[in-house]
Amino acid sequence: MVYFAHSREGFSEDHWQSLQEHLRNTGLLAAEFSAKFGADSFGKTVGLLHDIGKYSEQFQQRLRGSPARVDHSTAGAHEAVKFYGKAYGTILAYVIAGHHAGLPDYGTFADEDSLCKRLEKALVTEIDHYRAEIDLPEVHRLMLKPLSNNPGFSVQFFIRALYSCLVDADFRDTEAFFDSKRSSARGTQVSLKELSQKLDCYLRELTQNASQTLVNTKRKQILDCCKEKAQLDPGLFTLTVPTGGGKTLSSLAFALQHAVNHGMDRVIYIIPYTSIIEQNANVFRRILGAENVLEHHSNFSYPESDGEDLTLEQYRLRLATENWDAPIVVSTNVQFFESLFGYRSSQCRKIHNIANSVIILDEAQMLPKSFLKPSLLALSELVQNYHSSVVLCTATQPAIKAFLPDEIASIELAPDPTVLYEDFRRVQVKKLGRLEDEALADQIKEHDQVLCVVNTRKHAAQLFELLGDSGAFHLSALMYPAHRSRILQDIHKALKANEPCRVISTQLIEAGVDVDFPVVYRALSGIDSIAQAAGRCNREGRLEFGDVYIFQPDKHGQPEGWFKETAAIAEMVMRKYDDPLSLEAVDEYFDQLFDFEGQRLDKHELLEMFEERRKELAFPFREVAEKFKVIDQNTITVIIPREQECLDLLEEVKWRGASLKASRSLQRYAVQVYPHEFHGLLQSRSIENVAGQYLVLRDSALYSEERGLVLGASFKNSDILMA
Repeated sequence: MVYFAHSREGFSEDHWQSLQEHLRNTGLLAAEFSAKFGADSFGKTVGLLHDIGKYSEQFQQRLRGSPARVDHSTAGAHEAVKFYGKAYGTILAYVIAGHHAGLPDYGTFADEDSLCKRLEKALVTEIDHYRAEIDLPEVHRLMLKPLSNNPGFSVQFFIRALYSCLVDADFRDTEAFFDSKRSSARGTQVSLKELSQKLDCYLRELTQNASQTLVNTKRKQILDCCKEKAQLDPGLFTLTVPTGGGKTLSSLAFALQHAVNHGMDRVIYIIPYTSIIEQNANVFRRILGAENVLEHHSNFSYPESDGEDLTLEQYRLRLATENWDAPIVVSTNVQFFESLFGYRSSQCRKIHNIANSVIILDEAQMLPKSFLKPSLLALSELVQNYHSSVVLCTATQPAIKAFLPDEIASIELAPDPTVLYEDFRRVQVKKLGRLEDEALADQIKEHDQVLCVVNTRKHAAQLFELLGDSGAFHLSALMYPAHRSRILQDIHKALKANEPCRVISTQLIEAGVDVDFPVVYRALSGIDSIAQAAGRCNREGRLEFGDVYIFQPDKHGQPEGWFKETAAIAEMVMRKYDDPLSLEAVDEYFDQLFDFEGQRLDKHELLEMFEERRKELAFPFREVAEKFKVIDQNTITVIIPREQECLDLLEEVKWRGASLKASRSLQRYAVQVYPHEFHGLLQSRSIENVAGQYLVLRDSALYSEERGLVLGASFKNSDILMA
């Protein structure tokens, strides 16, 4: 009898995929993927075992049209424990049992979905005849070097990495059977050596054409130092370079050469903000070729059509969003860390491609604070056991040494950071103390070109109103991204033309936005935020020093929580240091901050959850994934339909329904509001629901070109209008 893995609708059984072929193919692919971290025998085994439940008569009947549901994943988990014993068998069982529904919690006998309960249940189907077609290999000794104080973390991370290998291999072989065109489009045609040579050529030309200023000389020194240190063994690195020091290209040059030297597969560039991602991805595409750079985040989507309008390069990159199989990947903290702590196949599928890579974390001071300890441990694990190098890249290096395992030490890539700070210092910080809004507005009006960054949207709007029409611009998260982009273009034009340009903004302008003001005002906040604001002052070095004024808002105080805590610590540091941006001041700021935060650097105590039952190999994969959210989902998305593209998209989804592509495209026209603000919009009947999914602003009078979404009106009715 022939047993089948997959059927083809409308085709005879001669054109179905045999189960033996699928298991062998998946085993070979999973072994290839897991060989990168010395676990090829584990990969082959889970590939061979994952679908043996399909040897049951019930599943074969399902392929022939029976409506009965069949659990085919538990059988392989049972066989893994039976054949390989409790320790290795349980590791394999997690991966096999979860290859469709996601990694399970080990749980207890009381939970029907737990691995514990599934392994206890007796199988109701006969699958022993798989042994006539499948020879199970010997599983070699696992060469894992557990982190000294967190061995449980190391084991659960290995399970996730192995799971990644299986689900990607399973998807890939199934895809090859059903859609050979799609399957053959995967992969890349370029080597990292070629990309490194392209970058070298670009940098040589850039250096030759640059004027011989001190700044350009120092930029070349940083670049040369990074390239020289690319020969070092894989590990954890820091790159501490002031704003304007060229850290983006220097870090990329290190990463490409380091990857070539050590046979690594790709460079992964992780950035906290989508605004910087789009900016950096465009630079990388221009230098390395658009076909070699995968940009993957919520605000960007590749075309979904498989038609002739999609080039092979676009198609290949779109497929690579599933598993990051591209030479250069540019993504967000959210995508990266939530994948490393996820349980679904769609999240975890890329993990084996994160192994054997160079990972650059730009703006490393923005590592998720509530998950700082588990995030650093995940990075350490990649260095320790997965032949990866990690680069923490920033002007304000967080003091993380105390949170790293004993066996992980960082190496600085830049020449003496203290000397570099002085070489690139282009601002002087002045402390103004407490200022009322009217006095602050009067001071701002005295400057033709000035940026003022405050901590809340409400404060920004009120201060903007006080400026009147005196060349004032307003930037706020209550403006949708496409609107903010237009305002930034107008700001750039005004600055370039030397016209009056007085900008009031929330901290969103600090996220790598390339603007240059002679004067910056910053409401008291954390030292890292002040440094980011200072990076928008005298950016091009046209003045000997630009002026950065720190003030305490008189009536607004500080938002509760993180803002208030970081501002209080910054205030203490500024009493001690004349220059709060010096490396010494930054070190003390982070030392005090992390000491104060203590347990909140792992707010859900995830590390304890991994260690609590590690001797039983009992890990709570789903529970951890549900708690590990880089961005708290306490806001609601509202679409602002002011532009034709947005209106066209909404009209399309009314008839075709919601889609991933439409959702991503509509994000350019969306703002995030807090629940109480959303409730107010509901009460005033200002929101309609389109296609059952998209909440759309109905009252256009509530959106202002100058202020964005205007909240706080009187509300009367709580119905949601449906469209």
